[in-house]
Amino acid sequence: MIRKKILEKQGYRIVGNHSAIKICLYCKRCLRDEDVCYKNKFYGIAPHRCVQMSPVLDTCSLKCQWCWRDIDHTSSGLKGKIDSPKEIIEGCIKAQREILQGFKGSKKTNNKKFQEAMDPKHFAISLTGEVTYYPLLPELIKELGKRNLTSFVVSNGTNPEMIKKLIKTPLTQLYITLPAPNREVFEKVCKPLIKNAWNNIKESLSLLKHFERTTIRLTLVKELNMLDPEGYAKLINNSNFKFLEVKAGMAVGYARYRLKYTQMPLSKEIKEFSEKLAKLCNLKIIDEKKESRVCLLMKEDKKRKINLPLPSIPA
Repeated sequence: MIRKKILEKQGYRIVGNHSAIKICLYCKRCLRDEDVCYKNKFYGIAPHRCVQMSPVLDTCSLKCQWCWRDIDHTSSGLKGKIDSPKEIIEGCIKAQREILQGFKGSKKTNNKKFQEAMDPKHFAISLTGEVTYYPLLPELIKELGKRNLTSFVVSNGTNPEMIKKLIKTPLTQLYITLPAPNREVFEKVCKPLIKNAWNNIKESLSLLKHFERTTIRLTLVKELNMLDPEGYAKLINNSNFKFLEVKAGMAVGYARYRLKYTQMPLSKEIKEFSEKLAKLCNLKIIDEKKESRVCLLMKEDKKRKINLPLPSIPA
C-alpha cells in the first residue's frame, strides 16, 4: 500500500495486479500544442494518443544505473495472479482517460486533441521493468492488433525466449537496448540479476532479422557506458536492424541519486558519438531531436523517409 501511494504521487496509476501507466511529458505538451516527442518526429506516433505503460511493474533482470525507477524494488519475476491481456488493455485505457481529465477544462488544451486522446491509438510497452517477463506478452500484442492499436515494445534483450515468441505477432516495432560495448562494462553498470544476461542480449540482437521494424537503442551516460564506439560497432554490425537510436541517459526520477548532471551527454556530444558509429557501421544520421538529445540512424543503403507511415495491423 505504501509503495502504491509513492508511485501514484510520482504520476503512476496502478492497473490490476502488476501493470501501470504514466502520462508522458510529451503527451501533456502535445495536448497544449507545445511540443512533440522524438517518436513523433522519427516514426509518426501521436503523443496525445499514446499510452505509456508496462505489464511488469518493478520486475526486471537488470539494475541499470541510469534507470529512472527505484531499482531497490526490482525483482526478476512476476508473483501472484497474472492479469489477462484484455484486463490490462482496458484498465490502461481507463486509467489514461481518467488521469487526462484535468486537461479538459484548461484554456491551454487543444480541445480536438483532448477528444482524440480519449481514443488512444498507440501502446508504448516500455514504461518500467522488463516487459518480456509478462508471460502473455504475445497475446497482449495480438489483442492490441485486434483493436487496431500499435505496439512499440522496448526490451533489454535478456529474455530471448520471449523475443522468439514475438516473431509471429502483429508487433509494430521492437526495441532492444544495447547498454554497453562489452561484458565487463555491462556487468559493472547494469548489475544483472540473472545468469548469462550478456549472452542473452547478443542472442536477442541476432533475432532482430525476423522482425519487420526494429530499433537498437543506446542510452549513453558519460563515465559509465559512453565509451568504446568500436565495441558498440562490432555488436551493431552483427545485427540486422532498421534503426539505431543514440540517446542521452538523463538524471531524472531515481537516477538523480545515482548520476551527476554533468554525466548527462549534451545534444552535441550525442551527435558526435553518433557520427563515430555512423562511420564504423556504414550508417547515416537521418534525423535528430536536440531537445531530447537523441539521433536516429539507418543503414546507408536504405532509402526510406524519416517519418515512416505506421504499418497496418492485422486483426
